Amino acid sequence: MMRNQFILPLFICFTQAITTAVAKVDYQTEIAPIFSDRCIDCHGPEKQKSALRLDQRALLLRGGDSGLPSIVPGNADKSFLIEVVKGIDPDMAMPPKGAKLTTDQINKLEQWINEGANWPGQMNSRFEQTSDLWSLQPVRRPALPPVPGKMDPVDIFLHEKLAEKKLSFNPPADPVSLIRRASIVLTGLPPTPERVTQFLADYANDVFAYERLVDELLDSPHFGERWAQHWLDVIRWAETNGSEANLYRKNAWIYRDYVVRSFNEDTPYDQFVREQLAGDQLGMGEATGFLVAGPHVPAATVGQEPSAIRQARADRMDEIMQTVGASMMGITISCARCHNHKFDPISIQDYYAMTAVFQDIEFGGRYPEYSADHPRKKRSGELYKQLWKHRHTLREDNGNWEEHWGAYKEFHFEPIKTKELRIQFVGGWGRIDELEILPHPKKGQENLALAQDGVKVTEGNNQHNGRAPLEHINDGNYGTMAYAIKQIKGAPTKPWVRFEFPKQVEVGRLRLSSNREYYHDTDYIEGNKGKINLGDYRIELRDQSGSWVPVAGTHSAKRFQDNSTTKKEALAAVQNIISQLHEQGPRTSFIGRFIKPSKTYVLHRGSPENPRDEVKPAGFDILAGNLGLDHESRGPERRTRFAEWLTDPNHPLTARVMVNRVWHHVFGVGIVPTTADFGTAGAPPTHPDLLNWLTAEWVNPQENNATPWSVKQLVRRLVLTEAFQQSSKPHPAGIAANASATLLWRFPPRRVEAEVLRDGILQASGKLDPTIGGKSYRIHNVKKTYAQWQVVNNHGEQTWRRMLYQERMRRVDDQIFTAFDFPDCGQVRAKRPISTTPLQALNLMNSPFAIAQAQFIAERANQDSAGGLDDAVHRAFLLLLNRAPTPDEKQASVAVARENGLHIVCRSIINSNEFAFLP
Repeated sequence: MMRNQFILPLFICFTQAITTAVAKVDYQTEIAPIFSDRCIDCHGPEKQKSALRLDQRALLLRGGDSGLPSIVPGNADKSFLIEVVKGIDPDMAMPPKGAKLTTDQINKLEQWINEGANWPGQMNSRFEQTSDLWSLQPVRRPALPPVPGKMDPVDIFLHEKLAEKKLSFNPPADPVSLIRRASIVLTGLPPTPERVTQFLADYANDVFAYERLVDELLDSPHFGERWAQHWLDVIRWAETNGSEANLYRKNAWIYRDYVVRSFNEDTPYDQFVREQLAGDQLGMGEATGFLVAGPHVPAATVGQEPSAIRQARADRMDEIMQTVGASMMGITISCARCHNHKFDPISIQDYYAMTAVFQDIEFGGRYPEYSADHPRKKRSGELYKQLWKHRHTLREDNGNWEEHWGAYKEFHFEPIKTKELRIQFVGGWGRIDELEILPHPKKGQENLALAQDGVKVTEGNNQHNGRAPLEHINDGNYGTMAYAIKQIKGAPTKPWVRFEFPKQVEVGRLRLSSNREYYHDTDYIEGNKGKINLGDYRIELRDQSGSWVPVAGTHSAKRFQDNSTTKKEALAAVQNIISQLHEQGPRTSFIGRFIKPSKTYVLHRGSPENPRDEVKPAGFDILAGNLGLDHESRGPERRTRFAEWLTDPNHPLTARVMVNRVWHHVFGVGIVPTTADFGTAGAPPTHPDLLNWLTAEWVNPQENNATPWSVKQLVRRLVLTEAFQQSSKPHPAGIAANASATLLWRFPPRRVEAEVLRDGILQASGKLDPTIGGKSYRIHNVKKTYAQWQVVNNHGEQTWRRMLYQERMRRVDDQIFTAFDFPDCGQVRAKRPISTTPLQALNLMNSPFAIAQAQFIAERANQDSAGGLDDAVHRAFLLLLNRAPTPDEKQASVAVARENGLHIVCRSIINSNEFAFLP
């Protein structure tokens, strides 16, 4: 009896304890008071600091500016609310003032979340992302405004706005101004005096003379050069990386030539976009140079600290985001790198989902993928047929040999099936940034030795490598992160490295390099000769007894060649063909390097050291950007799907942004003045209906013979408008009503770009080399790795090509035309600034280039004139300004020329506003 009396009360207490422990938290009585007392003042309906509200469950699920969900029902550990109330990060601790939540209150919140965050009446509510931002709305074709008379639709929309201000278009421009304006806008070059003379005669007698002129300019190969420059500005393309070392990007110019060719061939813009995002899948491998156009810090500068390497990788991904966002989407997506975008409906999840699209891209070089009909591809096929013939000779009698490919050595041997292979470095030393093990060339190019594929690597204990550990030998990265081998003094055996494969493989080649990145990606560096620092080595297999048996090696290869004149000749022929392939076939170029994409995580506050939830490759959520992908999706598939989403005719940004950019370059200011920012912080369109109509017509033309997405046809439409052909002269009514002329009551005059000034001077002197494309000309020195580039010749004969082809170096002043707001390619330049400084006049008057070219122009004017100094002055005006001098100008110029020489007159004209401004 006593025993039962003791046990019963104990059982009752235990039962009550269990009941208490499992009792669910009640929102109304236990959670709501916490929110009301400590949180709602700053995070409620009246005020939302950090864009966070705690008065609605759906908004808690979404979270605030951090981009992290405040609550994750069922998982308090992943709920950002718990993290901040616990004060894990002191900078983010909540509440920020006064007493913190008690332990009991925090426990209640954790229990409530773990139980599912039950909130009566709000369990079915969902947050739906919406936005009334004009640029995210579908493009709708508006009806044309009713106006009297017959007008182009563009002029009709402009006329409607002008009428509201009681304004109208200016009278037509004079024909000299018109041909000069059209020539510079379309080709970046002024017309020649002979073309002006012809146009004046045609214009007086033929109403279609101007239209024919426009078609002629659109067909000019210089059209592509002019419009390529605009594109290169916005993506910040350059031929150095812009870091402390500012290393050269070898053969990056093939991307520039791709852009020139695309504009000349009038590649439809949607195709142009797809090629730059996934050109490797479309036979346009050089087009992916777009993705690595921005600056980056190379591995040599980053160093070997793992956190620094991760940060540098995140920074490189952000450069891609800036490039894609500014050029193709008109959105400042990088603002969402550390938190939700402050102004636009772009979350931090959107940002990292977009970086996931490009996780297979690394800054570096590769051989571009070309279509079968590409000239370099065809020539490559011819040369490889010859190469195979000589390789067959070398392979006879179990032959093995070493080929030198500049960036790497490739050792060939009889194919072997194995699960284990050892390389012994009989020279006792070496430096290897990557050792690749490959199959027979006809069986593929897959690197079978990659660590990420499960290959295990070990080394002997008779060697040391200091700060160059073994892991670098097969990490898939080329460059300064290398594996160094050095035999310990007195060691009885030579150093070796053993590769163990997850399964049996057939191998037939080794590829070894010491710093493949420097060879492929840089140039003009002292001592950068592509030398491979590696002694002799041999390949060994384990026999049945467990001993390692040599099967091939550099010594045996030399014996084969020394004992056979036929093999020696065959190897010489192979090396000769390799040299031809470097020049005539696809060449490694700085257009991006492909890597295996890894999982992508949201980085809290932008830090690679604080990864949070995984995200899938996708576009913006608000624009239905789900691409149906996951972390296992291949890189090319990610970029191809993204390109399809971006070029969908119903995407509200892609076409709008490009139409506005074309308008900007034709009229000087875009319909949306902030040409790279269509977000809330950007300027609204001055003519929204006009922008929508143009965009709708461009993507889905209703007019006969119009090609969708044609840039040339869009440009043609704009330069044939009455708005473009009108005079630029001001008048009081226009100045009073719209001084900036954004309503286009006159053609807005503007200073021409640095390239137009320089190229126009060269054309006037007759020295301009009009060759299209090819390697850029140099004005700089060969430098040490961390030295600065120095200008050594910016005006010599080898520089007399268009400025587009001058090596575009970041952080370098060319000492002449940089003063005219030529971009340094560090920042997006969708719209170049226009400044006026004394240095501009000094450079145009006194630089070696200006002095030499003025002399050439004077000599040309004298040679072209048979009537003495008067005629020579007349000719100089025609060469530089496309018009004859007025009587007063002629009188003054002849007097100056007689006393100081005609070249002084030419230098004065070069420095005139008339030469420097679009009429």
